[in-house]
Amino acid sequence: MKTPRKARAGQYVALLAYLVFLAFPFLWLISTAFKPPRELASLHPTWIPRNPTLANFRQAFDEQPLLHAALNSLLAALGAALIAVLIATPMAYVMARRRTLLARAATGWVVVSQAFPFVLVIIPLFLVLKHLRLINSVPGLIMVYVVWALPFALWMLVGYVRAVPVELEEAAAVDGAGRARTLVSVTAPLLAPGIVATALFAFITAWNEFFFALVLLKTPQKQTLPVVLTHFIGAEGVADLGPLAAAAFLATLPSLVVFAVIQRRITGGMLTGAVKS
Repeated sequence: MKTPRKARAGQYVALLAYLVFLAFPFLWLISTAFKPPRELASLHPTWIPRNPTLANFRQAFDEQPLLHAALNSLLAALGAALIAVLIATPMAYVMARRRTLLARAATGWVVVSQAFPFVLVIIPLFLVLKHLRLINSVPGLIMVYVVWALPFALWMLVGYVRAVPVELEEAAAVDGAGRARTLVSVTAPLLAPGIVATALFAFITAWNEFFFALVLLKTPQKQTLPVVLTHFIGAEGVADLGPLAAAAFLATLPSLVVFAVIQRRITGGMLTGAVKS
């Protein structure tokens, strides 16, 4: 009995250390955002600001168009999440239900494509968007985000579709429901947690993305929030630490709020109540 208890205690200690490791940057960011310049320059920094201030937030909004950049990020993230889910859901259903060689090859390609670096795909995407005259535009950026998020979205949804018992669809077919009616009325409701999780992934990925936005968006009016955050770093490479921390803290809030609101739907049982005993 002692060995399992020690092993479990070790697991809890490791989990706690991992949580501390993850929380440290965010907690330090919050602390920095509320510190006045004198405390930021102190040789003995503290976790809790001695004289907390909102001056960094006011300065951040005065120096950079954060609200406009946040609106651009929101449009790009919502558009990418919606389009990626609309495309990936029927494709994932076909890939999961049709166990053909082509479906297996497509699944393998989806997994392999995740290993492609950003630099490898940016030039072809840039040329395509240039031909479509979508450079320096939010719709063009949405197209890029959809292309980048779609493989992983497919991979996620294929697993959710395979978890739905085929017997439910067969029972609906016996009752006279067609393929489309079965997909809409039987399968889609059971996939709701998976669709929400996939949309969340696509949203957070697009909201936090920097490289594509930096390359494709040229004018300040079209830039997203991660790109605007770099403007707090001067030409000499010296960061305006207080306003930068304040703006970065505000930039992380939407992802945290979205996840907090829908995390119950993600972790809830996908098939709860689907099959009656």
